[in-house]
Amino acid sequence: MATNDSTGQAPKLTLTGSVATIELSRPALANRLSPDDLAVLGEHIDAVNQNSAILVLQIKALGKYFCSGYDIGSLGRADAPSSLYFGQTVDRLEQARPVTIAVIAGGVYGGGTDLALACDFRIGSNNANMFMPATRLGLHFYPGGLRRYVSRLGLDQAKRLFLTAEKLDAAQMLRIGFLTDLVETAQLEAQTQALVHTLTQMAPIPLLGVKSHLNSIARGEFNEAAIEQMVRLSEQSEDLAEGAQAFKDKRPPRFTGSMTFCVDIDFQQKYGSVVQ
Repeated sequence: MATNDSTGQAPKLTLTGSVATIELSRPALANRLSPDDLAVLGEHIDAVNQNSAILVLQIKALGKYFCSGYDIGSLGRADAPSSLYFGQTVDRLEQARPVTIAVIAGGVYGGGTDLALACDFRIGSNNANMFMPATRLGLHFYPGGLRRYVSRLGLDQAKRLFLTAEKLDAAQMLRIGFLTDLVETAQLEAQTQALVHTLTQMAPIPLLGVKSHLNSIARGEFNEAAIEQMVRLSEQSEDLAEGAQAFKDKRPPRFTGSMTFCVDIDFQQKYGSVVQ
């Protein structure tokens, strides 16, 4: 959904092989997300989930800001959804099938910080900075964001950031665990692509299955039977034999995500959201 040049356009989705990229494209508005933008973002997440070839989803942004969160000015509209809608969209990103990477150059504020925390990896440049102004603005934050702050950063850091609106620089973001990696600005793209390459060389079934179950555990959901079933499915995959043979041959493995036995129908029905 394009708009005029002064405000940019809705998030854009591009697909390249096994990698999807969503780009936030409103740099003049610090890449804040309107209700319409959130609808498009949700559509992109659905499209990626349904594409069995995609293993990695990158979230990038144009300009000097990663994301400044929800366009709270839209809350004044009679037909605008609550900020809970922003949280529900971020929940969908957290639960996305591929491994997700937030590529953070510059500022990340408000709900934008939660958008980043919903990703599996957060690579930041040395000019990154963040703060959470919700309490100072008079807005109570939504459920999923509070949970992500506590599960990713710990209770003390979550209280510090929400209750004081303190601004952190890149080094502090790394120290508290907000960033999983910190690099020089000039190396941000190269470091991101190195991680993408590493992830796409992994066996798809355990890569996506373990990602999904780790996130479930972080939400306080531990389904031992489901994890055990994924173990068995990985043991039935052609990739397990390929990994062993590649190690023996001292060569990179060539994984396909294929199953040795005819379990595809049950597998797709039960675990399609994980390794579809």
